[in-house]
Amino acid sequence: MGTASSLVSPGEVIEDGYGGEGGEACEIPVEVKPKARLLRSSFRRGPRVIGASFKSTGSVDLEYAAEYERLRKEYEIFRVSKNNEISSMQKKEAKLDEENKRLRAELQALQKTYQKILREKEGALEAKYQAMERAATFEHDRDKVKRQFKIFRETKEKEIQDLLRAKRDLEAKLQQFQAQGIQVYDPNDSDSDDNQTTVTAAGTQCDYWTGGVLGSEPSMGSMMQLQQTFRGPEFAHSLIDVEGPFANVSRDDWDAAVASLLQVSPHVPQALWSNTVRCYLIFTQETKAEVDVFIKKHSPVLRKMCEGLGHFYLNIFFPEESAASYALERKQEIERSSVCVLLLKSTVTSSVVEDGEEAFVRNPDGHPLVLYLRTGEDHNLTGPTRQLLERVNAADKAAKVKVVDHSGSVEDGADLIYAQLEKLIKQELLGLEAADIDSKDSGIEEGREEDSGDVLWDLHDEQEQIESYQQACSSTTSQLGFQKYIDRLNDMIAAPPPTPPLLVSGGPGSGKSLLLSKWIELQQKQSPNTLFLYHFVGRPLSTSSEPVLIIKRLTVKLLQHFWSISGLSMEPSKILEEFPRWLERLSARHQGNIIIIIDSIDQIQQAERHMKWLIDPLPVNVRVVVSVNVETCPQAWRLWPTLHLDPLIPREVRSAVNAECQSMDLKLTKDQEKKLERHCRSASTCNALYVKLLARIITGSRSCWSQEKSMEQCLQCQDTMSLYRLALKMMLNCLNTDRERHIMRELLCLVCASHNGVSESEVLDLFPELELPALSSMLYCLNRLCIVTLRCGLIRFQHLQAWEAVRSEFLSGRSSAATYRDKLISYFSQQLSQDCVTWRVADELPWLLQQQEDRTKLQLSLLNLFVSQNLYKRGHFSELLAYWQYVGKDKSSMASEYFDSLKHYEKSCENEDGMTKLANLYETLGRFLKDLGLPSQAVAPLQRSLEIRETALDPDHPSVARSLHQLAGVYVQWKKYGNAEQLYKQALEISENAYGAEHASVARELESLAMLYQKQNKYEQAEKLRKRSVKIRQKTARQKGHMYGFTLLRRRALQLEELTLGKDSADCAKTLNELGVLYYLQNNLDAAKIFLTRSLEMRQRVLGPDHPDCAQSLNNLAALHTERREYETAEDMYERALDIRKKALSPDHPSLAYTLKHLAMLYKRRGRLEKAVPLYELSLEIREKSFGPKHPSVATALVNLAVIYCQLKKHSDALPLYERALKVYEDSLGRSHPRVGETLKNLAVLSYEEGDFEKAAELYKRAMEIKEAEPSLVCGNAPSRHSSSGDTFSLRGPAPPPHAAR
Repeated sequence: MGTASSLVSPGEVIEDGYGGEGGEACEIPVEVKPKARLLRSSFRRGPRVIGASFKSTGSVDLEYAAEYERLRKEYEIFRVSKNNEISSMQKKEAKLDEENKRLRAELQALQKTYQKILREKEGALEAKYQAMERAATFEHDRDKVKRQFKIFRETKEKEIQDLLRAKRDLEAKLQQFQAQGIQVYDPNDSDSDDNQTTVTAAGTQCDYWTGGVLGSEPSMGSMMQLQQTFRGPEFAHSLIDVEGPFANVSRDDWDAAVASLLQVSPHVPQALWSNTVRCYLIFTQETKAEVDVFIKKHSPVLRKMCEGLGHFYLNIFFPEESAASYALERKQEIERSSVCVLLLKSTVTSSVVEDGEEAFVRNPDGHPLVLYLRTGEDHNLTGPTRQLLERVNAADKAAKVKVVDHSGSVEDGADLIYAQLEKLIKQELLGLEAADIDSKDSGIEEGREEDSGDVLWDLHDEQEQIESYQQACSSTTSQLGFQKYIDRLNDMIAAPPPTPPLLVSGGPGSGKSLLLSKWIELQQKQSPNTLFLYHFVGRPLSTSSEPVLIIKRLTVKLLQHFWSISGLSMEPSKILEEFPRWLERLSARHQGNIIIIIDSIDQIQQAERHMKWLIDPLPVNVRVVVSVNVETCPQAWRLWPTLHLDPLIPREVRSAVNAECQSMDLKLTKDQEKKLERHCRSASTCNALYVKLLARIITGSRSCWSQEKSMEQCLQCQDTMSLYRLALKMMLNCLNTDRERHIMRELLCLVCASHNGVSESEVLDLFPELELPALSSMLYCLNRLCIVTLRCGLIRFQHLQAWEAVRSEFLSGRSSAATYRDKLISYFSQQLSQDCVTWRVADELPWLLQQQEDRTKLQLSLLNLFVSQNLYKRGHFSELLAYWQYVGKDKSSMASEYFDSLKHYEKSCENEDGMTKLANLYETLGRFLKDLGLPSQAVAPLQRSLEIRETALDPDHPSVARSLHQLAGVYVQWKKYGNAEQLYKQALEISENAYGAEHASVARELESLAMLYQKQNKYEQAEKLRKRSVKIRQKTARQKGHMYGFTLLRRRALQLEELTLGKDSADCAKTLNELGVLYYLQNNLDAAKIFLTRSLEMRQRVLGPDHPDCAQSLNNLAALHTERREYETAEDMYERALDIRKKALSPDHPSLAYTLKHLAMLYKRRGRLEKAVPLYELSLEIREKSFGPKHPSVATALVNLAVIYCQLKKHSDALPLYERALKVYEDSLGRSHPRVGETLKNLAVLSYEEGDFEKAAELYKRAMEIKEAEPSLVCGNAPSRHSSSGDTFSLRGPAPPPHAAR
């Protein structure tokens, strides 16, 4: 038995009816009072103690049990609580681990944020310092602008008064002449020197003027209305807006365009075919002795001279015994020849007669001609010879044939031929001036470098691109159905900005290059205001696929159209980094679109990494078109808008094959046509290249196979590669001997193993047994089979598939290619050992050694100072740097290596010629080190160059001025302006003494001094020097106009004038209008008025007085009268033009808006602001309907209207217009566009007048930041009244109405 307490187990829950509420379960602990001690005897076994009661024994037992139960319950409570604590601690530990991980992640994020903030802080500090510098010069600039404006205003007011007086005098004289019945105006006098355009943007270099509207189609008259397509932003504050192709051309722009025409760089001689002086010799057995002496004695001299100037030289001749079998080759070579020499004595053969008639009779103006006639005592001409000479004499109407009549020895005759040819090559073919004819080659090169200034440009890269484009344009595409792609490409280009690059994709040989070339050709005719920059990428590892050279070429050509390129960096990483910045800045200045075309962009080395700028947003008026192989296109580019070239359809295949057959006077049978149609149905057999090659193989005139067999073999080829292999097999079978087959294989393998190809003269050197007629025939057949072509004088593969076919067919493995590279290395090393370093040696030898992984020989070739000099002077700075990096040399060790080589070379220099070369080498090294960013090391070689030239030549020699100029450039980079100024002044003095005060070298030194003064904030001195330089550039530009195409421009203008002498017609009236606008842009307002008036009168007679073309003439005449301040006449004409256009055109027509705008601007000029407001409002409404509310033209109209409101003191009405215009400009043109800056400036003035000075300061600061970010024109002048940058209106109040001309 137990007590009641033993009935409740420890920890058991029971119902407590007293303390618990509503029967709440409670845990009741058992409490037992402790005893003083326990009676343990009661638990012992043994006899019962007498006198002890039952109660006492049970009481002891109960107390012991109670103590035991209490301890057991306490233990259980303790155990449970500790278990709970342990589980709680485990949960806390897990929670703390998670918290720790989170905190670690936050710590890493904070560390990254800290690094980012640290970089931002550094950038902010740099920006702060720049802002402090700008703030320091702001006050000075503002005072300078005030002074300049005051001087400009006073000068112009004086000029206006002088012009008004002169005008009154001329009008009085004119009235006297008219009273006497004397006709004053003569159209032939309109292009006299007095009316010539003056070049105001001297120093602006340009390859060519792409906006050549004078010779473009469609003609100017058809474009006189506003073009709907985006041509670049309109100027918000243009005082006169001339319509037509000149709508966005100011007089400053016109002058810059003329300067561009006159300062083309580089100048590619057009008389040379593929950069080769090809001398075609026609001779008989009687004059063969002279030819042999000439080839042996004088031909190497001419070749060395031409190669020293960067061209090839080749003698072309076909011996009489084999001439008949080379009829096609002879005709082709005569067409390609640069100069033809006919050597006669008494008799002629049929081949000589044929060649003589082809060169001298049928095409006497195609190239220079030399006739060598051997005479003597027994000289009797046979009948055929006499007849040939008579026909030659009759065809030579312009007396261009150079006749050499000789009766002496054979050697003297060869000497006379050489003298005549040397003069022709230098003067007529290479375009050297008379002063350069007797100079040495090095002198000629120095002169050419002088013309190009500090710009390092590769003539051969540019000519390669020109020839690639011309060869593609010469191919026919009418049978390939490309018109649909051209239309789609036009639509994609005309899409509203911003537009990502456009992708032209297709399989290999689908015709991508052909399509782009044809499209460029058409666009240049249809969009004369558009600037096209194109690049055709060649095979991998060639120069044309070098990304740095590509971007540098595009940058230079872009800069040449806008301003000086002297600030262009030569460092490869900076060239790639700065191109998008140049593009953004220059696009803001261009008056039309800029379109960049890169063909086969996926062939560029690491294209995705080097062409990152394509992913960034393009400027609003820039479009980029790239072509890629659909299989190798990077994944990131596949999201761009794409034009895919589909396989040809059967009709197009049949048309292309028939066209090829017709050119060869062949015709396929119906059965053959059906076979071809069934065969060309897969994607691999329906591309343009496959069809063209198939047709060429079938129609091969020299094939050893029959037409049926050729077709049978072709039908077994299922792709272009297998067809190329068949073409190679057919070519080998057609050759006569095993030796010729071996030479053909060797030739193709050498082209494959080379860097950029091999030239014809190099092939003849490598294979001495090969005769030129056999080489000419071989190249003719390979070219016809689309395997090779000649480009920049080098034999190259026409297509990438041809290169791959030759590699797979003739080159098995790397060892084979290495063998042919060794042959080329041996050949070019031999030239190097003979001290004959041409551009070909510099291009090929280092590259071949790098491919062979021969670092030792590569370093030795680079340490040949003439190799490095050639690479550097042709702009291959990045390539030279890459070679040194491959060798493992840094900048400092590279410099020390060059110094050691120069010191070693200096020991061998004894005569004057050697010292001159040494000075040139030291100068090149100094410029190279300067471009490497080592100005401290660049000083020593430039000073050494200066010392040598002063000692070896003369202290006043022009070459000394060149050294001084380069040394001064280093000091400018070093910011030692005092030393630089002294050197520039010395160079200027030497140039003036040597050349006179009006030479291009003098202008160059003046420009450099002006830039130096500008850096020192000596603006007045800089402006004086710049003006003087401008005048010199104008005069030298006129003198060089015949070389660079200015005479072509004048000739086109004269042709347009002659067209106006016919009967009255709409075309003649249009031409008159065009000439009027042209003379207006040349500031020849009198001639412009005559042409525009004649245009209006003729249009009124032919078309009627209410025709829209009459409104056009009225509009242009009104603009002219506005220019002459004859405002009443101008207002009347504008109103007449407005009435005609309101009747003839729709209410929302853009031309109507133009007339409204001009009339409103005239009202504003005359102070009649209330009358101008409704016209501006109507013009705004029309523009919104025509272009949409977010077009830049709408923003322009908003700004014009806001200006009027400000002048009327309606600031509350002007503010929302300005804000809306600002948003449109920012959205469409970008936040850093100059138009945004102009609008911000106007808003700042408005806020200032409203009393909100803080907002005005903030807006003005933003405007100045945009202006500071925009680069200024080098040698720029104050903007004209037609320029966008010079026509901002004052918001202070309405301008007083100017006085009308009396």
